[in-house]
Amino acid sequence: MLTVDYDRLGLQAGHELLDLGCGFGRHAFEAARRGAHVTACDMAVPELIDVRNTFGAMYEAGELDDSTRCNQIAGDATRLPFEDNTFDRIIASEVLEHIPSDIDALTELTRVLKPGGIIAATVPTFLPERICWAINSDYHAPASVG
Repeated sequence: MLTVDYDRLGLQAGHELLDLGCGFGRHAFEAARRGAHVTACDMAVPELIDVRNTFGAMYEAGELDDSTRCNQIAGDATRLPFEDNTFDRIIASEVLEHIPSDIDALTELTRVLKPGGIIAATVPTFLPERICWAINSDYHAPASVG
Protein backbone atom coordinates (compact mmCIF):
# COMPACT_ATOMS: atom_id res chain seq x y z
CA MET A 1 0.00 0.00 0.00
CA LEU A 2 1.49 3.32 -1.09
CA THR A 3 1.20 6.31 1.25
CA VAL A 4 2.61 8.87 -1.21
CA ASP A 5 0.82 10.41 -4.20
CA TYR A 6 3.44 10.19 -6.96
CA ASP A 7 1.60 12.62 -9.23
CA ARG A 8 1.51 15.22 -6.47
CA LEU A 9 5.19 14.50 -5.76
CA GLY A 10 5.90 15.45 -9.37
CA LEU A 11 8.17 12.46 -9.86
CA GLN A 12 9.57 12.26 -13.38
CA ALA A 13 11.64 9.70 -15.23
CA GLY A 14 15.31 10.36 -14.58
CA HIS A 15 14.79 12.00 -11.19
CA GLU A 16 17.13 10.92 -8.39
CA LEU A 17 14.89 9.64 -5.58
CA LEU A 18 15.79 8.66 -2.02
CA ASP A 19 13.41 6.29 -0.23
CA LEU A 20 14.47 6.81 3.39
CA GLY A 21 13.45 4.01 5.72
CA CYS A 22 12.47 1.98 2.67
CA GLY A 23 11.58 -1.16 4.62
CA PHE A 24 10.61 -3.79 2.08
CA GLY A 25 10.65 -1.24 -0.74
CA ARG A 26 7.06 -0.59 -1.75
CA HIS A 27 7.70 3.11 -2.50
CA ALA A 28 11.10 2.44 -4.10
CA PHE A 29 9.58 -0.11 -6.48
CA GLU A 30 6.85 2.26 -7.64
CA ALA A 31 9.35 5.08 -8.17
CA ALA A 32 11.55 2.76 -10.26
CA ARG A 33 8.53 1.70 -12.33
CA ARG A 34 8.04 5.39 -13.11
CA GLY A 35 11.63 5.67 -14.34
CA ALA A 36 13.28 7.34 -11.34
CA HIS A 37 16.81 6.43 -10.30
CA VAL A 38 16.16 5.05 -6.83
CA THR A 39 18.31 4.84 -3.73
CA ALA A 40 16.61 2.70 -1.08
CA CYS A 41 18.05 3.45 2.37
CA ASP A 42 17.29 1.65 5.61
CA MET A 43 19.08 0.52 8.77
CA ALA A 44 17.78 -3.05 8.39
CA VAL A 45 20.21 -4.91 6.14
CA PRO A 46 17.96 -8.01 5.72
CA GLU A 47 15.24 -5.79 4.28
CA LEU A 48 17.73 -4.13 1.92
CA ILE A 49 18.73 -7.58 0.66
CA ASP A 50 15.06 -8.32 -0.08
CA VAL A 51 14.77 -4.97 -1.88
CA ARG A 52 17.85 -5.76 -3.98
CA ASN A 53 16.45 -9.17 -4.89
CA THR A 54 13.09 -7.69 -5.86
CA PHE A 55 14.75 -5.06 -8.04
CA GLY A 56 16.66 -7.90 -9.73
CA ALA A 57 13.43 -9.77 -10.40
CA MET A 58 11.86 -6.60 -11.79
CA TYR A 59 14.75 -6.20 -14.25
CA GLU A 60 14.53 -9.87 -15.28
CA ALA A 61 10.77 -9.58 -15.85
CA GLY A 62 11.26 -6.54 -18.07
CA GLU A 63 9.39 -4.36 -15.60
CA LEU A 64 12.33 -1.92 -15.39
CA ASP A 65 14.33 -0.35 -18.19
CA ASP A 66 18.06 -1.13 -18.15
CA SER A 67 18.80 2.59 -17.78
CA THR A 68 16.95 2.76 -14.44
CA ARG A 69 19.41 2.71 -11.53
CA CYS A 70 18.30 1.10 -8.28
CA ASN A 71 20.71 1.16 -5.34
CA GLN A 72 20.39 -0.03 -1.78
CA ILE A 73 22.39 1.40 1.11
CA ALA A 74 22.37 0.91 4.86
CA GLY A 75 22.27 4.27 6.57
CA ASP A 76 21.22 6.36 9.54
CA ALA A 77 18.74 9.14 8.78
CA THR A 78 20.61 11.52 11.08
CA ARG A 79 23.95 10.95 9.29
CA LEU A 80 23.15 10.23 5.66
CA PRO A 81 26.05 8.94 3.53
CA PHE A 82 25.31 11.23 0.57
CA GLU A 83 26.73 14.45 -0.85
CA ASP A 84 24.80 17.70 -0.49
CA ASN A 85 22.17 18.34 -3.18
CA THR A 86 21.98 14.71 -4.38
CA PHE A 87 18.25 13.99 -4.71
CA ASP A 88 15.40 15.57 -6.70
CA ARG A 89 12.76 13.85 -4.58
CA ILE A 90 12.81 12.19 -1.16
CA ILE A 91 10.22 9.89 0.37
CA ALA A 92 10.21 9.28 4.12
CA SER A 93 7.06 7.24 4.61
CA GLU A 94 6.13 6.02 8.06
CA VAL A 95 9.71 6.45 9.31
CA LEU A 96 10.14 9.79 11.11
CA GLU A 97 8.14 8.59 14.11
CA HIS A 98 10.83 5.92 14.68
CA ILE A 99 13.75 8.38 14.80
CA PRO A 100 14.52 9.82 18.27
CA SER A 101 15.88 13.04 16.75
CA ASP A 102 13.50 13.73 13.91
CA ILE A 103 14.83 17.32 13.65
CA ASP A 104 18.32 15.95 12.90
CA ALA A 105 16.81 13.64 10.28
CA LEU A 106 14.89 16.48 8.62
CA THR A 107 18.06 18.60 8.63
CA GLU A 108 19.87 15.78 6.82
CA LEU A 109 17.05 15.35 4.33
CA THR A 110 17.14 19.03 3.42
CA ARG A 111 20.93 18.84 3.09
CA VAL A 112 20.81 16.03 0.50
CA LEU A 113 17.81 17.50 -1.35
CA LYS A 114 18.59 19.50 -4.50
CA PRO A 115 17.37 23.11 -4.61
CA GLY A 116 13.75 23.06 -5.76
CA GLY A 117 13.41 19.40 -4.76
CA ILE A 118 10.46 17.95 -2.87
CA ILE A 119 10.25 15.82 0.28
CA ALA A 120 7.19 13.66 0.91
CA ALA A 121 7.02 12.69 4.58
CA THR A 122 4.16 10.69 6.04
CA VAL A 123 3.47 9.59 9.60
CA PRO A 124 0.71 7.27 10.74
CA THR A 125 -2.40 8.48 12.50
CA PHE A 126 -4.69 6.23 14.48
CA LEU A 127 -7.76 5.79 12.27
CA PRO A 128 -6.06 5.44 8.86
CA GLU A 129 -3.52 3.09 10.42
CA ARG A 130 -6.28 0.86 11.82
CA ILE A 131 -8.05 0.81 8.45
CA CYS A 132 -4.85 -0.11 6.59
CA TRP A 133 -4.17 -2.94 8.99
CA ALA A 134 -7.74 -4.21 8.64
CA ILE A 135 -8.03 -4.19 4.85
CA ASN A 136 -4.56 -4.94 3.52
CA SER A 137 -2.31 -7.77 4.70
CA ASP A 138 0.57 -6.31 2.64
CA TYR A 139 0.63 -3.48 5.17
CA HIS A 140 1.84 -5.91 7.85
CA ALA A 141 5.63 -5.95 7.66
CA PRO A 142 7.41 -8.71 9.55
CA ALA A 143 9.61 -7.61 12.41
CA SER A 144 13.24 -7.01 11.55
CA VAL A 145 16.38 -6.02 13.37
CA GLY A 146 17.82 -2.62 12.56
